[in-house]
Amino acid sequence: MENNKVKQIHDYGQSIWLDFIDREIIKSGKLQKLIDEDGVRGVTSNPAIFEKAITGSADYDEDIQRLSSDHTDLELLFYQLAIADIKSAADLFKPLFNKEEVKGADGYVSLEVSPRLALDTQSTIAQALKLWKEVDRENVMIKIPGTEEGLEAIRYCIEQGININVTLLFGLDRYQAVTEAYISGLESRFNQGLPIADISSVASFFLSRIDVLVDPLLDEQGLGELKGEVAIASAKTAYQLYKQIFSTERWRRLEAAGAKPQRLLWASTSSKNPAFKATKYVDALIGPNTVNTVPLETIEAFREDGTPANTLETDLDKAADTLERIKAAGIDLDQVTKQLEEEGIEKFITPYSKLIDAIEQQVKHL
Repeated sequence: MENNKVKQIHDYGQSIWLDFIDREIIKSGKLQKLIDEDGVRGVTSNPAIFEKAITGSADYDEDIQRLSSDHTDLELLFYQLAIADIKSAADLFKPLFNKEEVKGADGYVSLEVSPRLALDTQSTIAQALKLWKEVDRENVMIKIPGTEEGLEAIRYCIEQGININVTLLFGLDRYQAVTEAYISGLESRFNQGLPIADISSVASFFLSRIDVLVDPLLDEQGLGELKGEVAIASAKTAYQLYKQIFSTERWRRLEAAGAKPQRLLWASTSSKNPAFKATKYVDALIGPNTVNTVPLETIEAFREDGTPANTLETDLDKAADTLERIKAAGIDLDQVTKQLEEEGIEKFITPYSKLIDAIEQQVKHL
């Protein structure tokens, strides 16, 4: 399947990760098929994904029954179920992860700390360390939200040698703060004489949600022609920042010791607006040293109708112009990204709470 369009994306230096996990996809061989045929190179999970997986099938019932007792901590039980899946997926990706030309770039599976801890630095650190130890796979990333409270947790975990997927990024200022947390975490580790060559991190920029919030404001301002463009403009601008940050003298010193740049990862890349092409946020942002994590239906859509091409650095003037015009129209992107971060935390807490409730019901039922 050499003409597979999804696989061709990798020719342009971008890795496609799957934004989905459940037991069925692992056990049925579907995930292996995605690796072999579509060139999928990693997996991301989140509370909403696990909620669908665990409540949507009987695949977990036996484990819930086995792990539950009268004094069961339900969150602990959930993480035992999740860790089993993460380990299985990580083992599937191990051959890719071990390839010399890939080493440290791909083959990662991400597991998120509880969204209830998004505004609690110390509890996030404690849980990240615990999950890292329990999963016990070098090709796993622990996901930590890029909230203000998350920044020190990210820095500290990098210093401890943990791979981190920074999630829930919407704004350029916060993205810069996240790169600072990554670099200073590596510096701190390096200055202690500890190895930094085997640490990997991605910074996950959430895209379609930006447009969902901004597009109605554009209509109000008579800027309807910019609908669906703000998230892409932000992402292209973030990539230019990435190139600057990871080419400084400060970075070169770490790179000489084997450090890898923290790649940008495009998340929330399924189109939420039916008027847009299903592959809109994949087509527009293909470029070197980046990752795009996509749900199954978007992978399928790209296989049929995607356009593999180097697009991430095209139309940079248009991207800058888009951001200038919305600013001139009085749309405050900082305010938008702050709102999106708060809503994003809530969007993960809600399914997480639903998931814990569902496990409780199953424990009682079983």
